[in-house]
Amino acid sequence: MANSTSLTLSYFILGAYLNVGILRYLYFMITALLYIVIVIANSSLIVVICRNRSLHEPMYFFLCSLFVNELYVSTGFFPFLLIQILSDIHTVSTTFCFLQMFSLYTFVNIEFCNLAVLSYDRYLAICCPLQYNTRMTSRKVFILIFFIWLYCVVKVVITLMLNLRLTLCGNAINSLYCRNYLVVKLACSDNTVTVNNIYGLFATVLSVGVLLPIIFSYTRILKICLSGSKQTRQKAVSTCTPQLVSLISFSFGCCFEIIQSRLDMSILPSVLSMILSVYFLIVQPLLNPIMFGLQMSKNCNLPGVLRTASQRAVVFLSSAVSMRSCCASCEPMGL
Repeated sequence: MANSTSLTLSYFILGAYLNVGILRYLYFMITALLYIVIVIANSSLIVVICRNRSLHEPMYFFLCSLFVNELYVSTGFFPFLLIQILSDIHTVSTTFCFLQMFSLYTFVNIEFCNLAVLSYDRYLAICCPLQYNTRMTSRKVFILIFFIWLYCVVKVVITLMLNLRLTLCGNAINSLYCRNYLVVKLACSDNTVTVNNIYGLFATVLSVGVLLPIIFSYTRILKICLSGSKQTRQKAVSTCTPQLVSLISFSFGCCFEIIQSRLDMSILPSVLSMILSVYFLIVQPLLNPIMFGLQMSKNCNLPGVLRTASQRAVVFLSSAVSMRSCCASCEPMGL
């Protein structure tokens, strides 16, 4: 038998899609609207940060990296989802499946790393304000951003290269999109998966290691808040709240995706299971530009264009949420 996935299979079958009849056109419009909102919200803030020199500070450069990452994953996920919603047969080529996994897993790794450096940046700004400008220079910021993207790309490429060596005995995936663990489960022999499992454990340890600077930074910030002045507490709350909300929301979505891939989740309604499986791919790119955009717009020194971009993002998001709520009240949801 061939020792390559590309020679064994030409496509995968995605088995999580439901037959919803003509409602597919409604779900297509809702999904397209969400994609447009994400593109406008993230692009607006990237342009604002790049064009305004008053925003050329470490925190905003990290936020720009965050917004670029969300545009990147949305481009790799939403057009694919839109095509699948209108399709009668839900298949994906092997090549595109691996490209999608590369996009999704690099996004997850880059997102956590960006949130980690943002937490460290806030720790320096709040706990070491006199040393901030010397310890967080523009050169160090760009090196950190470059290293984050390079590290995450290499990490995911190794994972996919290990998958390509597997001989698969099936092509059915019970998911809305391609997932690494579900593809590995299709391997014909458990012996060939050993290397994947060892590297998977190593990659998990590295991922958990990213949480250490986050825990350290917010623990120190909390300590300063408890012992500091009212002004210090207000500054910490105003700057750290969006990051904490983003981190908690994203962690919840990723944890559910991991649990769903490895455990039997048949006790959950299929529609709820589908919604939660794409939670981190839809909510995160929507939540971050809204929260961080509104936070930046509160700064009276910022130009009016930032407020305009933030307000437009809020209007688009409100329209999407209202439309989705209205549709949900009329018909049961499914994809």
